[in-house]
Amino acid sequence: MTTILGFDTSGPYCTAALLSDGRLVAEKTEEMGRGQAERLMPLLEEMLAGAGLVWADLDAIGVGVGPGNFTGIRISVSAARGLALALDIPAIGVSSFEAFALEQPRPCVSLVGAPRDQVYVKEFGTNTDHTPAFCRLDDIGDHLTQTAPSWVGAHAEECAGRLSGTAVSCKYPIAEAIARAAAARLGEPVTRPAPLYIKAADAAPPRDPAPVILP
Repeated sequence: MTTILGFDTSGPYCTAALLSDGRLVAEKTEEMGRGQAERLMPLLEEMLAGAGLVWADLDAIGVGVGPGNFTGIRISVSAARGLALALDIPAIGVSSFEAFALEQPRPCVSLVGAPRDQVYVKEFGTNTDHTPAFCRLDDIGDHLTQTAPSWVGAHAEECAGRLSGTAVSCKYPIAEAIARAAAARLGEPVTRPAPLYIKAADAAPPRDPAPVILP
């Protein structure tokens, strides 16, 4: 039996999901604008206990690496790397792009919302691994190489109507998608997860310093 824990704090929430041999056995999400650093580990422990499991039962960890809130991403990535080291199991980083595009028809454009009518965008399903972009919603067409794709994520319906293609819904909540994407990569060589930052921070640093991410 393979048990995988997936979690994410890249947005205004703490969310986690637990898979056992591909079956969702637990899921927990709490909306919050701040406080993820204090809440993440207790939430994970509560979810494991509710499923009758302990940390030692885990075979791998999937963690959301963004894009999104800078501090939130670092909270999850730091926790995943620490748990992986302590438990001697792999930690697999999964972007929000990959989570949204999981099991979607290709070609696919995955969209992650950002403030002030801006968006993070990444294409899937062509022969080239496209670099993610950060742009204004009105400028998405300038960053695409394919026509009539499936659109998934933030503003999907608007983009499909304006630029052609079909809007589709995410197949799974983000934490479950992260866990499933990580499960699909088990056995492959992996590097330690690292935050996916596509743009520079545009806000003042938080009063509490973010956890340090080692290279």
